[in-house]
Amino acid sequence: MPDETEIPLAWTAMPYRAPVLDKHGAHVGTAESLLGDEARDIFHGIVVKLEEGKQLRELPGARVTRITSLAIYTDLDPAELEGLEPYEDERWFHLGWGGLFRKRPQWEEEGPERKLGD
Repeated sequence: MPDETEIPLAWTAMPYRAPVLDKHGAHVGTAESLLGDEARDIFHGIVVKLEEGKQLRELPGARVTRITSLAIYTDLDPAELEGLEPYEDERWFHLGWGGLFRKRPQWEEEGPERKLGD
């Protein structure tokens, strides 16, 4: 019998295609990608493939309440799902292993003197 122990995880260890749950614990989709900057340890959110319609949506990190070895927990109400911003690949680019990490292009460092807002 497999061990089904739920273990809390850091955002960088989120399981690929983990179930995403709404605030009531209902399965609303699967986690398709992480959105963040691994080098700076900044978690921006995840790309969720919605159960209904299979669209890809961006789920802000502020809406993720817990990441475990078995699921991604959110504070989303089911009515909010369609209102999430559609995921647009061209706004993000590959960072890290397996295409799992993505970050916004404007966050690329241009040098040590670069400051936020420059």
